[in-house]
Amino acid sequence: MSEPLEQSAVIVLDEIVRRAVRAHASDIHLEPKRDRMNVRFRVDGEMVEEQSVPLDIAPEVISRIKVLARMDIAERRVPQDGQLTLSPESNTVHLRASSFPASLGEKIVMRILSGQALIPFEKIGLDPVTQAIVRELVDRPQGFLVTSGPTGAGKTSTLYSFMRLIDTRRTNVMTLEDPIEVELPQITQGQTNLKAGFTFATGLRAILRQDPDVIMVGEIRDTETAGIALQASLTGHLVLSTVHTSDAVETAVRLVDLGVEPWIVANALTGIFAQRLVRLVCKKCVEMVQLEVDLLDGTDVVLAKGTLVPKPKGCAECFRTGYKGRTGIFEVVMVDDDMRELIKNKASPREYRVLLKKRGVATLRRVGLMKVKEGLTSVEEVMRVTI
Repeated sequence: MSEPLEQSAVIVLDEIVRRAVRAHASDIHLEPKRDRMNVRFRVDGEMVEEQSVPLDIAPEVISRIKVLARMDIAERRVPQDGQLTLSPESNTVHLRASSFPASLGEKIVMRILSGQALIPFEKIGLDPVTQAIVRELVDRPQGFLVTSGPTGAGKTSTLYSFMRLIDTRRTNVMTLEDPIEVELPQITQGQTNLKAGFTFATGLRAILRQDPDVIMVGEIRDTETAGIALQASLTGHLVLSTVHTSDAVETAVRLVDLGVEPWIVANALTGIFAQRLVRLVCKKCVEMVQLEVDLLDGTDVVLAKGTLVPKPKGCAECFRTGYKGRTGIFEVVMVDDDMRELIKNKASPREYRVLLKKRGVATLRRVGLMKVKEGLTSVEEVMRVTI
């Protein structure tokens, strides 16, 4: 590697990371193309094109990342991953890098770990009434709280914000994650390692021998993990976890479908949070327009025709997207006696939905449309995430 190119690679990589941090990006994508190396950031969940890197310097940039992340620089045929730290503008940035052998070279994705900063409980998007419900659930000495949604819906951030409500000086809080997204100094965090046989199930068994009060399990993926986690919440522990389901009803059905005894699920489960992230309209360039049609949730009109709603335009401030920042929308279900009966009887999704409608539980779409009414997000954004 020639000296000038090596120096240029250092400058280019620092500049890419600096721009990504400034844009509040969560990930940096470096993609090999025939005539250049494409650079894209994930900002507020969406991919944004950045200035590409010329071909002559691209290999040196990739090599620098691999050296810093302690990857094998000579190995280009198998995926690798590692961690690195950069200090552009004397601002330390921690990144997790992974390489993927593509047809035109190696693609590198870097997750900005400092970008996954903790979100205060009051800022995750819950209304004051729901905040009070969550505080009450988290204060209980035992129970099973689960957040659900697709990948990237902010489930882990929600659980982290819940854990910040707990007095860690008086309780033993332990987590089992894959991987650890944010380091919390007041609690004990563990990371699964499949190669070493340290799975969610084995880790959870070990945690139960560590005299825990509160346990966070990154994800419920199989019957064994679900069984141990639910049993733990019945024996005097508060357990927090996530599942990949689209709403609260599907979450209850999935936990039973995993093969855990329905009575265990019914007695352990205390609250279900289905969530999505919606982008907030950019305050600098937003326009208000009138709705041309009624907007419905099922058969109910949530926003009537003629209501003023935000319409994103796009400016330099928001990378021409029309959006800046994100907030959560939540469907919150407290598990009561009626719901426990449905769980014990392995009820169909339809029966759950009838009960929740009778209880007046707001769906994700209704909650999202209320955020539109408040002028926070757009109709298109809510429709996109609540299909």
